[in-house]
Amino acid sequence: MFTRSGADMTTTRAASVAELRRSVRELTTQWAADGAYTPRSDSWVRSFDVAFSKALSERGMIGMTWPRRVGGGEYSNCDRLAVTEELLRAGAPVAAHWIADRQIGPAILRHGSAELQEEILPAIVSADALFCLGMSEPEAGSDLAAIRTVAKPVQGGWTLRGRKIWTTGAHFASHAYVLARTSPAERKHDGLSEFVVDMDAAGVTVSPIIDMAGQHHFNEVLLDDVFVPGGRLLGVAGNGWRQVIEQLSFERGGPERVLSTYPLLIEALKRSDQIAERREEARLGTLVARLATLRYMAWEVAAELDRGGAPVQQAATLKYLGNIFERDVIQFAREYLPVNGSDSQFGQALLASPGFSIRGGAADVLLSIISRQEVYG
Repeated sequence: MFTRSGADMTTTRAASVAELRRSVRELTTQWAADGAYTPRSDSWVRSFDVAFSKALSERGMIGMTWPRRVGGGEYSNCDRLAVTEELLRAGAPVAAHWIADRQIGPAILRHGSAELQEEILPAIVSADALFCLGMSEPEAGSDLAAIRTVAKPVQGGWTLRGRKIWTTGAHFASHAYVLARTSPAERKHDGLSEFVVDMDAAGVTVSPIIDMAGQHHFNEVLLDDVFVPGGRLLGVAGNGWRQVIEQLSFERGGPERVLSTYPLLIEALKRSDQIAERREEARLGTLVARLATLRYMAWEVAAELDRGGAPVQQAATLKYLGNIFERDVIQFAREYLPVNGSDSQFGQALLASPGFSIRGGAADVLLSIISRQEVYG
């Protein structure tokens, strides 16, 4: 039987990745040229456009790694990484679908019932189901296991009561992922469960949180005895901590932890004459070398996901180092770019930067995960 050599397969895969990159570049270049969006830092949080997400959907670039039975393309995680890198590089308006595509869909595939998969996943692929994350709470800080939102069993499902904060995009979302406590436990990591909640359900209230630039990305979400059907429980009741730690591999290990400030870095590179005049080439070269290393780490995380693993520690390491890198990009660009208010590339990145080290886990939480050989079971 004829089989392709490893070199042939590597060449074929490289060609596939190159074609995906080319397709994304054509789309983003055309949209930017038409004035449909302006490239910006932190676009996966702050640049929301459902029409752009639907354009990606038409090209098969949402739910890329998922089975075809739910609308996916059965690409590898490394293929998907190539697409997400190009979108972030272009500062494209991807916030509408990002969270659902990045982590909610994979979590439903791993732990959701067949009915939940058939209900939710095709809607994510078509950019009709838009998700927000109901994890952080006002008094829990970065200690996710300290949440106080409670889910009580009732006839036909559960009722949820509690408050979530810093909920990005909740004012646009059709659905929320919510982590809640379903039973008391001696260890705070036990007794937690995951739910999919309709944002238009009775008892859900969204209140805006305006940031320093006067922009509305964050929200507080009140859950006042919100009924959730039993089929919207994700996985097994009480197993939420193990599931959410696994899910955070998708959140922390992506290129958005490295490339959020890439549009700013490109703007700084346009000042090459000034950089050379100040003899700062070595400093710039160090940034570029760090970027290459972080990109390699992101590819290693994607490859581990392709092998069926949950690279918790690798993802935490990438996020920790990526946050430092992104802050250093801002510091470098500060010396070469005009501020010109919050609408400038520098101003946008600077105002977004306080959130870099908080979302997805603060530095002390990440270092704790990195230092352990095992996560909580």
